[in-house]
Amino acid sequence: MSDVVREPVVVLVHGAFAESSSWNGVIERLAAEGVTAVAVANPLRSVRTDAEYVRDVVASLGRSAVLVGHSYGGQVITQAAAGEPAVRALVYVAAFAPEIGETALALSNQFPGSTLGDAVVPRALTGGGGELYIDPAKFPQQFAADADPGEAALMAVTQRPITEAALNEGLTGDEPAWRRLPSWFVWGSADRNIPAAALRWMGERAGGKELTEIPGAGHALPVTQPGPVAGAILRAVAVARA
Repeated sequence: MSDVVREPVVVLVHGAFAESSSWNGVIERLAAEGVTAVAVANPLRSVRTDAEYVRDVVASLGRSAVLVGHSYGGQVITQAAAGEPAVRALVYVAAFAPEIGETALALSNQFPGSTLGDAVVPRALTGGGGELYIDPAKFPQQFAADADPGEAALMAVTQRPITEAALNEGLTGDEPAWRRLPSWFVWGSADRNIPAAALRWMGERAGGKELTEIPGAGHALPVTQPGPVAGAILRAVAVARA
């Protein structure tokens, strides 16, 4: 097997109210270290179908993979990695790391501090159900308070909504993937979507190899803290190579 095939590829999965270009700063730093990354356009329709899509992407690459999830993307990578031998490590970036049956909505409310409920706006869908997006006027403060104001304003109008069903869908399977795979956790102390206490608790529960809290950082870590995020990913890649 060639070195190229053995070299892990990093699969980046954005969460709700973000999109794949939010990883640009992280990708640049990984590329500078010779690490290949793919930013997936997460459909944000359901945990099951979103995870199936991520598994399809991994299968198409023909290489071992490190899965990285931001926010709801953590729910997706946990589901996608279950029983997937190509996945060698998991990185949770301000992300949910659920146990079987746990939902993103329940985990975000398990500890006090989230103000997301007051910032989201519902939109009815023709096919039934609804989706949520963050009020653009509230987006900068809610999602990216520590970002450049101009960049936060752009993020507000390019955000991708998530279905309410996805946020209420529990993890399925025999056990969460973080029980068998090494994991890394990084989050901000000033996260207004998912309380820092919840993110710390999930990392501790998962027995993460590294738990890193960035003082003063908000929820949009891939955009505002690409250096520390890339650093955690590179350390996961080093273990995945072994």
